[in-house]
Amino acid sequence: MLIDFVPTISGLSLAEAPAFKKAPGGAPANVAVGISRLGGSSAFIGKVGEDEFGYMLAEILKENNVNSDGMRFDPGARTALAFVTLRKDGEREFMFYRNPSADMLLQEDELDLELIRKAKVFHYGSISLITEPCKSAHIAAAKAAKDAGVILSYDPNLRLPLWPSAESAREGILSIWDTADIIKISEEEISFLTQGEDPYDDNVVRKLYHPNLKLLLVTEGPEGCRYYTKDFSGRVKGIKVDAVDTTGAGDAFVAGILSQLASDVSLLQDESKLRDALSFANACGALTVMERGAIPALPTREVVLNALLKSVA
Repeated sequence: MLIDFVPTISGLSLAEAPAFKKAPGGAPANVAVGISRLGGSSAFIGKVGEDEFGYMLAEILKENNVNSDGMRFDPGARTALAFVTLRKDGEREFMFYRNPSADMLLQEDELDLELIRKAKVFHYGSISLITEPCKSAHIAAAKAAKDAGVILSYDPNLRLPLWPSAESAREGILSIWDTADIIKISEEEISFLTQGEDPYDDNVVRKLYHPNLKLLLVTEGPEGCRYYTKDFSGRVKGIKVDAVDTTGAGDAFVAGILSQLASDVSLLQDESKLRDALSFANACGALTVMERGAIPALPTREVVLNALLKSVA
């Protein structure tokens, strides 16, 4: 969990931006808040600095009814920051301040394993794999979840500037690939992981499908998403909206599908149920790009259901 500093005016470089607005973020934290907004029950595990920003982030989780028992505060490192540039089309570029930041220093002995074991779904990214001790903590947490029969959900969330090299990013992301039950990736991430192959070719996507995987999701922004299971695959169209800021759209999508899955695991075997759940998830993503910042823009269940009714009408 970190703080994004988002420019008050879109379409300018970091150097040109006159001012920045604080926006709490960090993909797994966004997902936790997204699930809570949708009426689900979620907890966040991670580390922030023992500083004003760290306490602010803990407070934001509490305000959003996210269990923060697994949150730790580091007295010697700062909460991570990211300065974000918003291009005219709402897409983003990042500059990170984390050398090292508190999130990188989460240790295995600081994990709340009970919290992990009682979850239905354990969701994570790949940024926590970049450096020790966080990498070992991540691997131990995922193992505890797997051993307890928890569904493992993985969104690599590629942030190349944070890795030592492109090669190490590819290796790191793929190092935990085969343990996940559900993986969500974007078109760019497919091209990156397959070293430039066509992300729209089903044969290319199927190469990334491992034997233990229950669901592979490919997000396509405004176009919606594709889904692949052992038995079926297809595409679910997105809802067209005016994008202001794409931050958190993927996380809102993940929150949408995981909240549906937590209440009915059978949708992994039932294509029509899965398609309904993905329409819901697409709407979550679309609604999030209409406002600046991730957490402020994450929708409630009611807002999503209304948007789906309108899109059908």
